[in-house]
Amino acid sequence: MTTTLPAPATAPARPGPTGRRGAPLRDVATMTRREARRSLRSVDSLINAFALPVLIMSVFVVIFGGAISGPGGGYIDYVVPGVLVMCLGMNSGSAAVAVAQDMTSGTIDRFKTLPIFSSSALWGHVFASVVRNLASAALVVLVAVAYGFRPGAALGDWLGFAAFAVLAVLTFTWISVTLGLVLSVEASMSVNMIFLFVPYLSSGFVAVETMPAWLHGFAEHQPFTPVIESVRGLLAGAPDAGTILTACAWLGGLLLASVLAGGVLYRRRTAR
Repeated sequence: MTTTLPAPATAPARPGPTGRRGAPLRDVATMTRREARRSLRSVDSLINAFALPVLIMSVFVVIFGGAISGPGGGYIDYVVPGVLVMCLGMNSGSAAVAVAQDMTSGTIDRFKTLPIFSSSALWGHVFASVVRNLASAALVVLVAVAYGFRPGAALGDWLGFAAFAVLAVLTFTWISVTLGLVLSVEASMSVNMIFLFVPYLSSGFVAVETMPAWLHGFAEHQPFTPVIESVRGLLAGAPDAGTILTACAWLGGLLLASVLAGGVLYRRRTAR
């Protein structure tokens, strides 16, 4: 007589790593910690993030402050917002170098073999940049206060400034990340020059009216001018809603374009 044995029980299928609820957030957090640790271990990164902004602030306040007078008050109150925005952009520009290094060193190829959210490496660079830039901005403000800067911002203005700074850093960093996807490591080192020189052609350091007439149109209508004026109004405790809306429109549009372009470029660069 033939005995029929029961079929062996099969273990229920487990969802793969990509099916875990909340896995993309954990992957992005892991990549953010990775990039933060790399920044802390790099002397160059620490100098660019914290020492250089303080040095730039000192040059404008101590060396140039006696010769330049801003409208409506002491020059330090006028120049601090411009220096802050410039430093936020310069620090964000370092993301281009980090992304270019990941793309050319085989790091991204290694990440592709892991069951992680595909764009987590890019978002890790972005969020690490936000944390690094906010810490740098806080240091610059403290140094400016030590030099005599006296902001008139109330608590709501400071919160508005923090939110606005986050939006600016997200935009600047995504622009840098997108450029880092297409540039070599050597070429990506020049990205922060965009954020270093273009703010000079704005109202960040001198009033637009004092510039040559042929520069007025560009200086008044380029994105750095409303961004800096928004920061100036928030720190002074007298924000202008129209200026902030214009600045947010610039930042939001550039952020959306950079995220979309960066996503397309990343998929093309990492496609097998």
